[in-house]
Amino acid sequence: MEADAIVVGGGLAGLVAATEIAGTGRRVFLLEQEPYLGGQAYWSFGGLFLVDSPEQRRLGIRDSLELAREDWFGAAGFDRETDAWGRRFAEAYLEFAAGEKRAWLTSLGVRFFPVVGWAERGGGLALGHGNSVPRFHIVWGTGPGLLEPFLRRVQELQDRGLLKVFLRHRVEEVLLEKGRVVGVMGTVLEPDTVPRGAPSSRKPKGEFRFLAQAVVLTTGGMGANLDLVRRFWPRRMGEPPRRMLSGVPDHVDGSGLFLAERAGAALVNLDRMWHYPEGVENHAPIWSHHGIRILPGPSALWVDATGRRLPPPCFPGFDALETLRHLRSTGLDWSWFILDLRTLAKEFALSGSEQNPDLTGRSWLGVVRNRIFGPSGPVRAFLQRGKDFLVDETLSGLMRKMEALAPGVLDPVRLEREVKARDRELSNPFCKDAQLLAVQGFRRYLGDRLFRVAKPHPFLGGRGGPLVAVRLWTLTRKTLGGIQTDLKGRALTLQGEPVPGLFAAGEVAGFGGGGMHGYKALEGTFLGGCLFSGLLAAKGVAEELG
Repeated sequence: MEADAIVVGGGLAGLVAATEIAGTGRRVFLLEQEPYLGGQAYWSFGGLFLVDSPEQRRLGIRDSLELAREDWFGAAGFDRETDAWGRRFAEAYLEFAAGEKRAWLTSLGVRFFPVVGWAERGGGLALGHGNSVPRFHIVWGTGPGLLEPFLRRVQELQDRGLLKVFLRHRVEEVLLEKGRVVGVMGTVLEPDTVPRGAPSSRKPKGEFRFLAQAVVLTTGGMGANLDLVRRFWPRRMGEPPRRMLSGVPDHVDGSGLFLAERAGAALVNLDRMWHYPEGVENHAPIWSHHGIRILPGPSALWVDATGRRLPPPCFPGFDALETLRHLRSTGLDWSWFILDLRTLAKEFALSGSEQNPDLTGRSWLGVVRNRIFGPSGPVRAFLQRGKDFLVDETLSGLMRKMEALAPGVLDPVRLEREVKARDRELSNPFCKDAQLLAVQGFRRYLGDRLFRVAKPHPFLGGRGGPLVAVRLWTLTRKTLGGIQTDLKGRALTLQGEPVPGLFAAGEVAGFGGGGMHGYKALEGTFLGGCLFSGLLAAKGVAEELG
């Protein structure tokens, strides 16, 4: 069978690329190994990075392209020859995020929750890592809500005969003739009715060979392949954890990266990864090693496995990778949040569409109930059933439960000193504690004061209810490096020349250029990277097809 273009991977980047190409009148095959379309975007919280948006301006947030660029490059820390295309992608993406991105999405029917979130608050310096202002725009409907217009367009283009979807088709090789990509081949997998995200059968039913003038790889990263994560783990971050949780389904295995490499494309910056230090084991797992990320407000006391408080800027929600680097230096795989129930009710959310039924289901009543009068139902379920959640009326009782999970590790004397010292700082409206000073500053933002940041108060003494300890693990998530591409989405060789007929977009391309985030990301930038790189790859394909 033959098409004008083949898109491999039915996640967000693949949907954008396939529908944009088919929308020009070209015949497109969209191949996906799983029984459904949507990929990782389906499970996402739906956060998008926007600059100087109407939502920001209504909340009194003064943002600009200049400020966003300063934040992005302060986070990225580009310092390699292989960063050349990543830098260009970053510049182009920033202009997209400050320009047509929002208008394009709203024209498709995407709507946004009116309160802008403040993720990755930074490392403490104006020119360093982090968002200077809130920029995390949550899609009303979360990840599924963002996918809706693209899935509708898939159906429309199928009805017109321009797009054909092949589910359960696992691409295992990119076909080459005289150095040019001419198609793909692979295995047709048997039908499987497993729930979305659960490991699906790999039993072969047949083989396929499809030809096309252009192939676009949108196969995602390697986050579920813990062996690959350990193989490419950045040594600047210390040794990889012995125990990790996976934030992505099993099929996110990195295989698409090596498809491209065998076809001649350069893989760059694979030692740049985005993993979270706030993972907890899912009490109702869907995929292997299934973890959920806590989206914490800034008030919990974060201590290592022994009970020693983490240093600045390793506070909840400030600098994920710096915190992970520090925790790897301790030699132990877990850490703890210490807080009270009142703070948890205000500040704890869980990442993912399935853990936020109010936003995913577009329920204003649910949002008010959960975000203002929380904790939400999913958070309560973890409190009651999660292995990593401990509750007790007293600190001594809480520490006994912590000790029982890992005998001989916790220093209870040290932890008690840390909690009491933190509470003592609240005796005055001024203090030297950097975390408490930051919390007071964050509450000046209306969105934080209403939905995200509890009023500072002592944890001891019972004013905030029972005490809570949450054991935290490393949660794998995103691959920040990948196939090197130019601004037309063309896959490049090690010599910087395009591989004729081969394109890439989304996470498999480091969200563009082989790493447009550099070493660190600003959050809300992953889905946006899929959208943007998918659009550019589609334009590149259209140009190549003529």
